[in-house]
Amino acid sequence: MPLIYHHAIVFFTVLWLWLVAEGALVQQQPLVLKYHNGELLKGKITVNLVWYGTFTPIQRSIIVDFIESLNSPKAPLPSAATWWGTTGKYKGGSSALVVGKQYLHETYSLGKFLRSRHLIALASKFNELDSITVVLTAKDVAVDGFCVSRCGTHGAIRPVGGKPRRAFVWVGNPETHCPGQCAWPFHQPMYGPQTPPLVAPNGDVGVDGMIINLATLLAGTVTNPFNNGYFQGPPTAPLEAVSACTGTFGSGSYPGYPGRALVDKTTGASYNAHGANGRKYLLPAMWDPQSSACKTLV
Repeated sequence: MPLIYHHAIVFFTVLWLWLVAEGALVQQQPLVLKYHNGELLKGKITVNLVWYGTFTPIQRSIIVDFIESLNSPKAPLPSAATWWGTTGKYKGGSSALVVGKQYLHETYSLGKFLRSRHLIALASKFNELDSITVVLTAKDVAVDGFCVSRCGTHGAIRPVGGKPRRAFVWVGNPETHCPGQCAWPFHQPMYGPQTPPLVAPNGDVGVDGMIINLATLLAGTVTNPFNNGYFQGPPTAPLEAVSACTGTFGSGSYPGYPGRALVDKTTGASYNAHGANGRKYLLPAMWDPQSSACKTLV
């Protein structure tokens, strides 16, 4: 059996309510992600995609364009590439993500309720060095712990035979399961302070929510792929490059308010990053090791 560990994106409202209870929003402690001397994913990294369930071609293109945007310096500023560039300030230099193979798994052969072992099986579809396998589950697929305690996961598999570990990411479409938890701020939050939802930049609340969670997990994967990279707190529940900045998307953010964003004059959609093929995205803040602070694009 392969070995696995994983880090999950927990709901932002839990952290916020705790911060309010502790008064930490008035006087926050310095944020420092300690480097634990482990391997990081640097250089050219291939991102292979496993689509489990039904995704439209437009939905797939939104996500593929996002990954390509992270290595697309020609996009107007502020850009997704600039956002991703902060990962290059971590030890070892930059990580250039390149979309590799894609596997469409539209038959639901593992059913519509997946457990961790199913995610491992799907993540094991590709077995390449210097790669990340991203498993994306459709809106009608439930995953153990999805909407109960997590919006997505990243971790690693060590195949039988002691071969090098492989990093993987799982992100589910929260459109019909828990948009109030995993697609915020494009949906009214289920808990915590209530503010009007923002208009999703690609017109798809579920997929635009997936982008936020995918961005969070990709940053966590390259800076803490094997549980001994950059993180704060216990290794079983670490705060990583983006999850340490939960709920912050722009300057001036506070519980229930994601912070300043740009607004498309035509659609009214909120975004803070330009991407490939004219795409726009809303990306969360990322911890900057040079300033020891959560860095936003706007």
